[in-house]
Amino acid sequence: MKQALKTLLAAGMLFLAAPVATSANPQSVYTKLDLEKDCKFTETHEQGGRAVCTGYRQWPVHFSEGDLRQQVRYGFQGNIKTGWESFGQFNRINDTIEWRLENGKPYATILRWFIENMDPDTGAVSKKYLGNVLVISSVGTTEKPGSCIVGYVDARANGNANQIARDVADTLVRKFICGQDLPAFHGVRGELSGNPTSLR
Repeated sequence: MKQALKTLLAAGMLFLAAPVATSANPQSVYTKLDLEKDCKFTETHEQGGRAVCTGYRQWPVHFSEGDLRQQVRYGFQGNIKTGWESFGQFNRINDTIEWRLENGKPYATILRWFIENMDPDTGAVSKKYLGNVLVISSVGTTEKPGSCIVGYVDARANGNANQIARDVADTLVRKFICGQDLPAFHGVRGELSGNPTSLR
């Protein structure tokens, strides 16, 4: 059993909500987000609503939706106010959140978003034009409340998108100031990466 565990760790394989290492080296754990099972909606309306969802241990996930556009923030929010962070196009999030941890404490997340781009020939949403963007966000803590988007990686345009996203999380999140600094795309940005509202 111990040998099998060593083999998996050597191969870099991580499991959903895997045990956290005590070293200072950044690591990833993964949680699932099921909007029906894992979230408690505090507000609902015709075009969406707001919910607080189960995240990683005591760090919650804050989900919002309006007019087929979604927003996600993480951890403790405090009184930090930032604008709506989504995409101009209709969009939806994936159900797996990657949390970046240091000494067992999350400081960043990576979440895949799908951007519903229109087919220019038909004017309708098309799978052919579906955008795929990794969104890197900060995690609010009691010491530093508030969460916001720190960067984007176009997963369709970059073969190593996951690694780029982790590098952004590990190098930029801690010094990023929500409400003051603006996120940016990292790596190659393709035409299907959408129009993030936080870049305006």
